[in-house]
Amino acid sequence: MPLKVKFKKGAIKMVKQTATKLHYDIVGSFLRPQELKQARADFADGQIDHKKLAATEDEAIRDLVQKEIEAGLKVVTDGEFRRSYWHLDTFWGFAGIKHTQPEHGYFFHDEETRADSAQVVDKIAFDPEHPDVKAFKFLRDLVADEPDITVRQSIPAPAQFYSELVRGEDNVAALNKVYSDQDQLIADIGQAYHDLILALYDAGCRDVKIDDCTWGMVVDHDFWKNMTNGDFDLNELQDIYLKLNNAALADLPDDLRLSTHVCRGNYHSTWAAKGGYAPVASHLLAQEDVDAFYLEFDDDRSGDFAPLAQVPAGKHVVLGLVTSKSPELENKQILIDRIKEATEFVPLENLSLSTQCGFASTEEGNKLTEQQEWDKISLVIETAHEVWGE
Repeated sequence: MPLKVKFKKGAIKMVKQTATKLHYDIVGSFLRPQELKQARADFADGQIDHKKLAATEDEAIRDLVQKEIEAGLKVVTDGEFRRSYWHLDTFWGFAGIKHTQPEHGYFFHDEETRADSAQVVDKIAFDPEHPDVKAFKFLRDLVADEPDITVRQSIPAPAQFYSELVRGEDNVAALNKVYSDQDQLIADIGQAYHDLILALYDAGCRDVKIDDCTWGMVVDHDFWKNMTNGDFDLNELQDIYLKLNNAALADLPDDLRLSTHVCRGNYHSTWAAKGGYAPVASHLLAQEDVDAFYLEFDDDRSGDFAPLAQVPAGKHVVLGLVTSKSPELENKQILIDRIKEATEFVPLENLSLSTQCGFASTEEGNKLTEQQEWDKISLVIETAHEVWGE
């Protein structure tokens, strides 16, 4: 029988500082074990029911959390093992949304993903039975007797949700049938997310990260030229994204750590967009209401550190210098040198190190082994200890 989580008086306030004090972190998704992949395939084929699938997920998550703790991680996740996608499963959990299968998936640098999407069928609202809340409660109970461990819940950003709802003519047509006013759409998305975050908080969550590829796509003019035939206003788009995200993040409890992870796509070790953060820094880095930014800096495609000058004093930046896309281990000294380079824009005490993204943003996973995945995490932790001496 699951244990009920118990917070000691005063312990919750320390949760917000856990990741910041450690200076090493993860983005959250992990490679799915073969048993879980097989169970998902069997469920899709009708060979097992949802109860059997959930039991397999439960066991895989128990094993993962134990490995996370043994590796030295103090902030743990469920690896997103209950999800097929890092984002769509959350969208499908809202009222007013249905799961659709368009003609095409997402186009990455050299691959096309599975074809799934989310489409509006009614007014958007939070559903108290949202799967992310249920997933968090299971993870919370696993570490109820581990006072030094913080549970993080990652959810896709409101801006990402909006981006999905306007992806393709069919989605746009469906959206226009329900929403004739964009301000009302933004308000409903913001409220649905705000309610989801508060439901997570009420369940004991004190660390929420919103994952957001929209900013990573905005910086790539080629990407948006293909998406919109050149018919878009960069500043207007950024205004919409910022309004959506900040609407969800407004008036939340002070002891809730809020962060955002921004990359340029992560699917089967490939990517969707290129370009540095400079074009979006004045919106994303300067104005988004989060405590910390998890940013992708693992290759030349990601640009330099100069946009970090826009990060307000006191906010934290987690440098994604260790790639999750390939098995080769980075040179530790190069990582140390790059961290030092970043201190030109952000004080060392406000920096941390992580992988640039998760290891499996979708259930396919990136092209490396589980051992190589843990080797990457070990490198992050070892490097952080050497730099920050903690």
